[in-house]
Amino acid sequence: MARRSPSGHPVSPEGTRADRRGRTGLDRQILALAVPALGALVAEPLFVLVDSAVVGRLGTPELAGLALASTVLVTLVGLCVFLAYATTASVARSLGAGDRDRALRLGVDGLWLALGIGVVLALTLWMTTPLIVAALGAPEAVVPHAVAYLRWSAPGLPGMLVVLAATGVLRGMLDTRTPLWVAASGAVVNAVLSVALVLGLGMGVAGSGLGTAITQIGMGVVLGVVVVRGARRSGTALRPSGAGVLTGVHTGTPLLVRTLSLRLAILLTIWVAAGLGTVTLAGHQVVNALWGLTAFALDALAIAAQALVGRSLGAGDLTATRTVLRRTLLWGTCAGGVLGVVLGAAGWWIAPLFTTDPEVRRAVALTLLVVAVTLPMAGWVFVLDGVLIGAGDGRYLAVVGMITLVVYAPAALAVRAWADDGVGGLVWLWVAFAGVFMAARALTTGLRARGGRWMVTGG
Repeated sequence: MARRSPSGHPVSPEGTRADRRGRTGLDRQILALAVPALGALVAEPLFVLVDSAVVGRLGTPELAGLALASTVLVTLVGLCVFLAYATTASVARSLGAGDRDRALRLGVDGLWLALGIGVVLALTLWMTTPLIVAALGAPEAVVPHAVAYLRWSAPGLPGMLVVLAATGVLRGMLDTRTPLWVAASGAVVNAVLSVALVLGLGMGVAGSGLGTAITQIGMGVVLGVVVVRGARRSGTALRPSGAGVLTGVHTGTPLLVRTLSLRLAILLTIWVAAGLGTVTLAGHQVVNALWGLTAFALDALAIAAQALVGRSLGAGDLTATRTVLRRTLLWGTCAGGVLGVVLGAAGWWIAPLFTTDPEVRRAVALTLLVVAVTLPMAGWVFVLDGVLIGAGDGRYLAVVGMITLVVYAPAALAVRAWADDGVGGLVWLWVAFAGVFMAARALTTGLRARGGRWMVTGG
């Protein structure tokens, strides 16, 4: 008897083989985008790691100043990640619709928008650095080092935001390899400059900030040139278009709100951990670092989903869009499951790498079991985020982002009120964050994906 599809129609062996070939081709395309994207995502945090290793040789106040200052910078850049996400979606959609000129026009306008925001942020940060450091309650011995790093690294913000926008353009064109090479080269250059300026020339923490700024500007120039050359070959004007820049602001604002909701949830989690006590806070630092590492792998799949969904919707191919949705969700959930098994099984061996305190070790190992169970759901959430961003559904993500934050807040506050410092506090905190918060995100994005209102076709 012939095989039948879910709709009841007969399926020939040739059709079955064609379906398998199609899935295999799509899987290869997903991996071809996700693997280089993962490399680029990991390369950026290496900046902070290298700076920490070099500055750590100067002394504890210097390292503490770097920690405070880098947190400010990472927050600023993180809030501007919409420059990459919005550009990826709009460029991919235009290319899918066959309008390469419009895609490059949007890319050029995105670069101008990123440059403008970067200049404003750099000037504002330079002028307000002492106020920011004071507001964060830095100890007196730490203040000069935090101020020095922030002021010397501030000029790099325009470069870093241009990197985000240019990376978004290239991802929309299904090119994740160029950002990978630029990010990897930047990490090497930053390491060399940090050692040379901090230790070689004796500039101290200021040298670390300057090295980072020079590297970020260089990366921005290289990626900007790549986009500009593509625009010139297509005859696209390089002057900023007022309408195009305003369109970038319009599409990027909802994604900014969505990112803000995530940052607030992370800050709330840290605040709860700090309020529970030293053991919980120390353990949270370890678990959060490992969670962030796994998030890079899952975010890489989300980036692939963004580009492929934007391209298929631009082409008006709803069948291909649904296929991409199913395959990337399968990849995300399975990747989350594999990473969960690794973390859960290795927790008792991982914890001693970070601390000698037996109670912190036990708290980390047991909490990683909670993380392990929830990682498949996290993979589902991250990929759905990418799908909806690729579809240009930023307004919905902004609204539900704030809703999920409201849902999470009572759970986090309950942990703060009733949990104790130590194993119980850390475990319950991550039940709230990785369980309640991620489940709320999974529910809201999953319900949206089941419907069809997000699948708006055309350029």
